[in-house]
Amino acid sequence: MKTIELQNPRELARLRRLALSAQGLLQTQPYGRGLVGARKAINHLGYVQIDTISVVERAHHHVFYARVPNYKPSMTPKMLADGNIFEYWAHAAAFLPIKNFKFSLPYKHAIKSGQTHWYKTRDEKLMGELLARIRAEGPLRSREIETVTTKGTSGWWDWKPAKVALEQLYMEGDLMISSREGFQKTYDLTERVLPANISAAMPSPDEFATHVVDQQLRCHGLVSIKGLTYHQRRNTDLRKAVKALVNERLAQGSLEQVRVGSGEIFMIEAGGLDRPLPRRSNRMLILSPFDNVVIQRQRLKAIFHYDYQIECYVPAAKRRYGYFCLPLLYNEVFVGRIDCKAHRKTRQLEIKHLHFEPHNFDELEVLSAFINAIGHFCRFQECDFAFLSETHPETLSRKALNTLRKLQHW
Repeated sequence: MKTIELQNPRELARLRRLALSAQGLLQTQPYGRGLVGARKAINHLGYVQIDTISVVERAHHHVFYARVPNYKPSMTPKMLADGNIFEYWAHAAAFLPIKNFKFSLPYKHAIKSGQTHWYKTRDEKLMGELLARIRAEGPLRSREIETVTTKGTSGWWDWKPAKVALEQLYMEGDLMISSREGFQKTYDLTERVLPANISAAMPSPDEFATHVVDQQLRCHGLVSIKGLTYHQRRNTDLRKAVKALVNERLAQGSLEQVRVGSGEIFMIEAGGLDRPLPRRSNRMLILSPFDNVVIQRQRLKAIFHYDYQIECYVPAAKRRYGYFCLPLLYNEVFVGRIDCKAHRKTRQLEIKHLHFEPHNFDELEVLSAFINAIGHFCRFQECDFAFLSETHPETLSRKALNTLRKLQHW
């Protein structure tokens, strides 16, 4: 089985462009604009992670913003209410295309049958009561449980057990989230939420494996065996089926292997490195820490030589770059990161720390791209201007520092 060795920097740059193009990060509007573009984007990407951290606009909106011009945060709840997407668990809480609904069923079945556990114990009596109430009275908003204190008062149940039971029903597949306002979710019976034209037939391991391999190649351009089942680490049958399918396609010649300098092996479609790719763009993108292109940290390091860790989970004294540092992508290179906070009351975007990695780009070209990117990003945060507190490295030229001071005048 032939393995292409990528040692030449130009070959690695092409591999990076293949990955970024597949992620919709080289083109200016690969999926179109606005709501139509957002629908196409998530159908292509396969999932968008949901996150609650709000120092800047939340991660799921940020992922769309990086790829879809004129995207508005109101578009995600609209897609959910319209039945274009649904919420469930990928490697974390996520929005997923409704067309892929049936591929959520194996995990739901595993939880419901006790093969895996969401919570350690199941209060079947309480789950039955909740399900009966929703069936009889209609959708139940999470806030309607959160206002309840203890059984026997004006409400139904103690909050914590009821919340657990509701989430268990959701994870097992009896309930779906029919709509949400911010982080207030509304639950309803799956049969009332799922569009009639969407299949709810359990996929076989082989069917699931084909879906995973095809979808991951489409949205990433190159994949590793480990990365293919990143979202389904607990599903042993799927992992075996995926590995068998990849080996079959390698033997047939429809896939080929490439080895990068770190020694890691990735699979690409045969001839993938020879296909025309979009030209490199001189724009800079500010990405979410949970963006689909950076979420697999080992892959990110192997392909892009970018060592990235989100530090909100790191003790403050041990942070190097800040609480919520955002990757900076320029051309096909991750050139730095910024730690930001949106002060929404004063409509100011604070850049606590701007850090540039060592790179060979022209300093002023990179800074010009950054100034342009932060202007758009500032408006996305509904802020009127940005200000910069700290820059690294300190060896930036005087002219570069003067360029950055323009931030103070937005």
